[in-house]
Amino acid sequence: MIHEIKLNIGGLKCQSCVVNIEHELKKFPEIKSASVNLATETAYIEYEHGAIELETIVKTIERLGYKVIRDESEGEHKDHRSEVEHHGHDHQQIESNKNIKALKNRFILTALFGVPVLYLAMGMLIGLPQPSISEKMGVIIQFILSSAVILAAFNIWVSGARGYLHLRPNMDTLIFTGTLAAFVYSIVISILKFMGQDMAGELYFESAALILMFISLGKYLEAVTRGKTGEAIKKLIGLQPKEAIVIRKGKEVKIPIVEVRLGDIVVVKPGGKIPVDGIVVEGYSAVDEKAITGESIPVEKKKGDIVIGATVNKTGSLQFKATKIGSDTMLAQIIKIVEKAIASKAPIQLLADKVSFYFVPAVMVIATLAAIVWLIAGQPIAFALTIFVAILIITCPCALGLATPTAVMMGTGLAAQNGILIKTKDALEKAKDINMVVFDKTGTLTKGEPAVTDILSVTEISSSKKQMTNKSQIQNSKSQNNHILQLAASVEKKSEHPLAEAIVKKAEEEKLELHSVTDFDAIVGRGAKAKVGSQLVLVGTRKLMAENDLKVDEKIEGQMARLENGGKTAVLVAHDKNIIGIIGIADTLKENSKEAIQILHRLKIKTALITGDNKRVAEAIAKEVGIDYIAAEVLPQDKAEEIKKFQRKGFIVGMVGDGINDAPALAQADLGIAIGSGTDVAVETGEIVLIKDDLRDVITAIDVSRYTLRKIKQNLFWAFIYNLLGIPVAAGILYPFTGFLLNPAVAALAMAFSSVSVATNSALMKTYKPKI
Repeated sequence: MIHEIKLNIGGLKCQSCVVNIEHELKKFPEIKSASVNLATETAYIEYEHGAIELETIVKTIERLGYKVIRDESEGEHKDHRSEVEHHGHDHQQIESNKNIKALKNRFILTALFGVPVLYLAMGMLIGLPQPSISEKMGVIIQFILSSAVILAAFNIWVSGARGYLHLRPNMDTLIFTGTLAAFVYSIVISILKFMGQDMAGELYFESAALILMFISLGKYLEAVTRGKTGEAIKKLIGLQPKEAIVIRKGKEVKIPIVEVRLGDIVVVKPGGKIPVDGIVVEGYSAVDEKAITGESIPVEKKKGDIVIGATVNKTGSLQFKATKIGSDTMLAQIIKIVEKAIASKAPIQLLADKVSFYFVPAVMVIATLAAIVWLIAGQPIAFALTIFVAILIITCPCALGLATPTAVMMGTGLAAQNGILIKTKDALEKAKDINMVVFDKTGTLTKGEPAVTDILSVTEISSSKKQMTNKSQIQNSKSQNNHILQLAASVEKKSEHPLAEAIVKKAEEEKLELHSVTDFDAIVGRGAKAKVGSQLVLVGTRKLMAENDLKVDEKIEGQMARLENGGKTAVLVAHDKNIIGIIGIADTLKENSKEAIQILHRLKIKTALITGDNKRVAEAIAKEVGIDYIAAEVLPQDKAEEIKKFQRKGFIVGMVGDGINDAPALAQADLGIAIGSGTDVAVETGEIVLIKDDLRDVITAIDVSRYTLRKIKQNLFWAFIYNLLGIPVAAGILYPFTGFLLNPAVAALAMAFSSVSVATNSALMKTYKPKI
């Protein structure tokens, strides 16, 4: 059995750390997938439960020098998981705040000792007054102050040295190597000078100190900025109330949300948050669901309606029965889906991962070769050391590592705030390339609540009279229509098809007593049949009639065509081997269907309709909303083949359906989009789930995808360009032409701000506004 666990990992420094952990874990054949996220410092691991112990996984990560904090929500008590997860996120936030505070304190300490070193070493060059001390005393003071800086930032050295020990060098290894080289070289030169030898070598105490000071500043700013990219998810997590009012022994009792049980009657007063998902049993109110669904207008709730946890009750009091608690609530599922999307790897991320795996060793080789080349060219050791340290320090795998996850974190969070769940990073990448959107009809373009609009008896159809004026004729016609409806509803009562529900509902409205039936049989894509008494009753399409040797004459066909041309579905009813009538059923369009199609066309995206309904109905609907292509009378199992036809023509297809009946088509499409998913969002087939029944969210999903991918490409561009330009400059490529040599301290400052700039670019995504 495949088991999934989330681990919080402390001590991640750069993308090299991420790649090293993933590489080590994937050595175990029992581990099916391992995805580590630098931005959130989490790992999602899928492994064969029983084939490998969790302790083995944890020890493998810790052996590499990282701290593992297990998610307490991975336990046996599922009912309690939501609250545990909530506390788990709180704990993670506390740890993150502690880390930011520690990084801030480290920077203050390094600055406290680093700035005086800078003053002593460089102040004279810019005309600042110098203290009246001997040269030897100045060297001793620089040594003491730089040593203090090293001690303040000693965990960077520890992490860097550990990279050597585990043969898994990371960014800290580069910093450790560069600053250690500068520090040791300065000590050696100082000792030789104190021994009276005439040494021309420069001291690099200030370089070692300032590098560590600027790196500490960069790590602090990066942690702060990285935290901002997760604000959207934190808002989702913070939506869940911590308490609920339930009725126990006839009294209202306030309890922690973890103590709410399935079946509890929960009371929500005006202005209060709904704690868990449920069904209203008493009361009437308007509920603000914007935080979950993105719906700006409060939704009216009455008895029998579903309410969603973490939404806000606006006006009246409500009592509802708890149907989803803990990790089953819609909010918990949304958070889980968003977190898994952030943890997954986008194809565009693989390039950064491959580069990062070889990045640090390659940089160390380049720095060593560059130093040797300059020594061969006749430059002194101090010059070569400057080159060596500058190359090690200016390189930044952090920027590469943060480019994708920070943007994805913001993109998926923004989408979730707008009622759109993007399940994987693959979905993000694919959505931007969609050039055709295929829609299911019932429940997608239409409301999925068909109603009977016409009942026509064969007698009435065959009559040459255009209208009935005689009262007895009208009464007789109504009697015939009720007979048709009664027979049809008796058969369809056992069917689950939306059209069947419409027929049964109409019979109930007319207060007709339904017959008992035997030998019921639902024929997919055709209709249904059953025996009423000893006579066979057929309810369905022309094909169903033909298969039972019943002919549809011209007059009946003409009336069916009239209904279908009006966008209605014409259902034939046969009794005792005779067609006795037609029932017309209409399913009204959703309010925003036409607007959504128009916007897709403006974006140069083609549209198509796939439906099991007949061609005339499909054409009427398509004409009304402006759809380009139609595939009608398609059985559910054949919808995937229709998608393939579009793909063979070169279209990149997004399929929009209800996520259950359209599962094969959603799976076949390049991108499956499930709409109107209700509270069972976790089991939907679609890679993108639209919580609201609003087709305009398809456009928003595509737009968020394109916006996020633009940000990722911007981040990767600057990360790569920074390193591609920075390394040659640090290697001294400009020196022969301009005499410019990059100071290692300046390189440290540039490196620190490269990752900050990437994280900041992602954080600015919070200004995004949907185009709809």
